[in-house]
Amino acid sequence: MRIGELARRTGVSDRSLRYYEKRGLLVSDRTPGGHREYAEAAVDRVIHIQELFAAGLNSEMVARVLPCMRDADGGPSETATPQLVVWLTQERDRIDGMIHELIRSRDVLNDVIGTASS
Repeated sequence: MRIGELARRTGVSDRSLRYYEKRGLLVSDRTPGGHREYAEAAVDRVIHIQELFAAGLNSEMVARVLPCMRDADGGPSETATPQLVVWLTQERDRIDGMIHELIRSRDVLNDVIGTASS
């Protein structure tokens, strides 16, 4: 499929897809006319990339994690490493800390709103 179809099917812009390719997160073949051609599996890959970005990972971490995600059949990838588990645990702990801080900020705002409303 061409880049426009991949963009339409995943809801990701052409520009983002080219960025993913530049960062080595996504691959395409080229037609004789120079157009990008993606395999059907690129749809799932782009969805995985989006999920990882939504989880707060940067492109470097996405590049490390992506090859280790479950295969299309649901089985575990053979390329997951103990070091990756350490990195992901650290990232999860960082996100948990951010959540804690956001909850604390929300509680402070609730107190101020409560006081101002009385």
